[in-house]
Amino acid sequence: MAKTIAIANQKGGVGKTTTCVNLAAYFAAFGKKVLIIDNDPQGNASSGLGIEKHKVKNSVYSLIIGDCTAEDALLHTGVENLDIIPSNIDLAGAEAELVSLDKRESSLKRAIAPIKNNYDYIFIDCPPFIGLLTLNALTAANSILIPMQGEYFALEGLSQLMNTIKLAKKILNPSLEIEGVVVTMFNSRTNLVNSVAEEITHYFGKKAFATRIPRSVRLAEAPSFGMPISQFDPTSAGGIAYKNLAEEVLNRNRDVYVPIKNLSALKKKVQ
Repeated sequence: MAKTIAIANQKGGVGKTTTCVNLAAYFAAFGKKVLIIDNDPQGNASSGLGIEKHKVKNSVYSLIIGDCTAEDALLHTGVENLDIIPSNIDLAGAEAELVSLDKRESSLKRAIAPIKNNYDYIFIDCPPFIGLLTLNALTAANSILIPMQGEYFALEGLSQLMNTIKLAKKILNPSLEIEGVVVTMFNSRTNLVNSVAEEITHYFGKKAFATRIPRSVRLAEAPSFGMPISQFDPTSAGGIAYKNLAEEVLNRNRDVYVPIKNLSALKKKVQ
């Protein structure tokens, strides 16, 4: 059965979607069967993998309100071993509709239960706020992976995020654990960024990943071509960083994977 990892942080612009898409893509490149659930109304994980959101018939929204099955909502991506349940703006209305449902926090968990055996890992990309969509993700997940920007403001709201996780664990999902914390948009030449990164490492201890994701133009460009960095530019600094993070996560889970011998071979021709 798949391990389900929610990528979450209530702050926007910290690299949640970038981490979700690129981590999942490298897991797939390592030979794992992977599913992304785009649980954000912005649908950036979907568009970042080349999905035309306005053409999506069955989305996460359709799934959680019971209009389709998980199998109906699945789409194959242009990445081998990687599927997605896409999102679009329809999901923005789900918060209001979920309020009236019984056991509303576990709607997503129930909906994906029939397909969990088809995958090794499921990644859930969460919206940048704590609401019913994020609570559904935390209820469905085995663990939460937290991207944190390497800047001072990343530390603001940290206690709120940890309280949310603690409450979700106590009330909704007793087995929920912190998968780890990854510093994103890292610039080692800046003293403040180094100081914040060290503070994050001190706070989370062994839960902080050694890999830090650098600021990267190539990472920013890749979604506009509908590709993860593993296909767009795997030998870039961002490409190598996400490969290293994927290896670190898999090693923490003591999961055997197929090493990538030639990173350049992953690169696809940009249309």
